[in-house]
Amino acid sequence: MKSPEINATHDAQLRSWVESANQPGCDFPIQNLPFAVFREAGTDKAPRCGVGIGDQILDVSACKALFSDLARQAAEACAEPHLNTLMAMGNAAASALRHQLSRLLSASNEQHRDALSKALHPIAQVELLLPVKVAGYTDFFASVHHATNAGRLFRPDAPLLPNYKYVPVAYNGRANSIRVSGARVQRPWGQLKAADQPAPVFAPAKRLDYEVELGMYIGASSRDGEPVALQHAWDHVFGFSLLNDWSARDIQSWEYQPLGPFLAKTFATSVSPWVVTTEALAPFRIAMAARAEGDPAPLPHLLDANDQASGGLNLQIEAQLRTALMREKDLPAQRLSLSNTETLYWSFAQMLAHHTSNGSAIDTGDLMGSGTVSGASQEALGSLLEITRGGAEALTVSATQEQRTFLQDGDEVIFRGRCERAGFAPIGFGICTGTLQAAASNGDTP
Repeated sequence: MKSPEINATHDAQLRSWVESANQPGCDFPIQNLPFAVFREAGTDKAPRCGVGIGDQILDVSACKALFSDLARQAAEACAEPHLNTLMAMGNAAASALRHQLSRLLSASNEQHRDALSKALHPIAQVELLLPVKVAGYTDFFASVHHATNAGRLFRPDAPLLPNYKYVPVAYNGRANSIRVSGARVQRPWGQLKAADQPAPVFAPAKRLDYEVELGMYIGASSRDGEPVALQHAWDHVFGFSLLNDWSARDIQSWEYQPLGPFLAKTFATSVSPWVVTTEALAPFRIAMAARAEGDPAPLPHLLDANDQASGGLNLQIEAQLRTALMREKDLPAQRLSLSNTETLYWSFAQMLAHHTSNGSAIDTGDLMGSGTVSGASQEALGSLLEITRGGAEALTVSATQEQRTFLQDGDEVIFRGRCERAGFAPIGFGICTGTLQAAASNGDTP
């Protein structure tokens, strides 16, 4: 696996003639150019793929004549209502498009501005849709801090199970439960059993939680029966989005033994509409976090010197809460946590390589979640399960003095992500948000 290459598209001095892209704190400067799928709000126009630049989205296929060679083919693929066609072309196509977009949108370029301007739409005036037709969904458990914190609640003397430090643990979820930021999230029904009850009851979940995660989208597929070598894993990764794996902890605690998560996880998983490409993230790749003394070395199929040197990612993810009362009073959201993917125990390449190590193929549009991204400090805990110690210590909403052990109906959870490194322009991931709705009434349940 080659180390990520820094190129002209990452130049911190680049500016765009789209002035909003040059503003401090902008998520989408010219160094980012993330993909999304959109349509104009209130119209019946077909969805298509666009690229974020400042507070605008560029309808790429509308100006396809401005591109050449492989970039032209990639621009034509952006006429589709999802990113899958572009993703299947491989990272070389996305890179070619990115490089020509960077030149066309650069402040130093005077050509074709009129044509490009006509293809720009204010992000505030479009509907952002699910960017990828998700083929399969796998959620990992890559944060040793989260695994330890969660395990300690149930197994105080042995929080980590023996396999954790040998393999990237995961479960296979439901692709059709993936929904774009802002889409409906409804409290699920399920089998709940309190410790003092002789049998479970079927009722709405009471212990609803969020999980701060990063989602990885697969571009180029692999062949059935041919594991993806760790050294080549990043060749199959198209990009990343913020991800919230909503979780019903009371359903989960009753059902997860012996076969793991099921209905507690399949009712909703929210993703940001924006997909940040692997190339845009090259400046923010870092060494993997050092393993604790005495930890086993990764097995051979999970060990590569380059992956250890540059397989990590320096991405801060902030989680915020805004209750219904806070919205009613027009109060800002309260920060719940600020964690960083740099602390993950397993790299994204290791996750992908292990996923295919038994010969299972990956498909274009597969989505893989990192698992809850938590750090070692209280401020970096990526779920209410950890923040409230399993509901034992209530969180106080400072602006309203409301108490939360788990989410209540009307609560909105908001994620924001940002990459920063000295000498490079910071880039953002947009937002991933969802508001919890009440459970369906008894008459609406199966």
